[in-house]
Amino acid sequence: MDLLVDRVAGLAVGKDEVVAAVRTPNGSGGRRQEIRTYRTFTPVLKELVSWLGAEGVTEVVMEATGQYWLPIWYVLEDAGFNLKLVNARHVKILPGRKTDLLTELPELTAQLSA
Repeated sequence: MDLLVDRVAGLAVGKDEVVAAVRTPNGSGGRRQEIRTYRTFTPVLKELVSWLGAEGVTEVVMEATGQYWLPIWYVLEDAGFNLKLVNARHVKILPGRKTDLLTELPELTAQLSA
């Protein structure tokens, strides 16, 4: 599958923390991934926004976990990111996909976004 988006992030959202995986070009034709964890307080979420911006991320996909994703969505939306909300169960059943959703979300987004 062709890569459609260069710089993407996948977020696994929990009650107290957000784990973010960012995939970007590594400069030699491949991809690099970095994973960071943030608390769900607004000042800390602004640090997440700053990191995503510094990495040049344009697309952010997050899994829907209860209502915990809502505050994160609002902060990222205000920052101007293109957001996608997915049901983790739907992503896990796609053929050929691993069960590690956090590492799959950025790559899947990079391939399917238009």
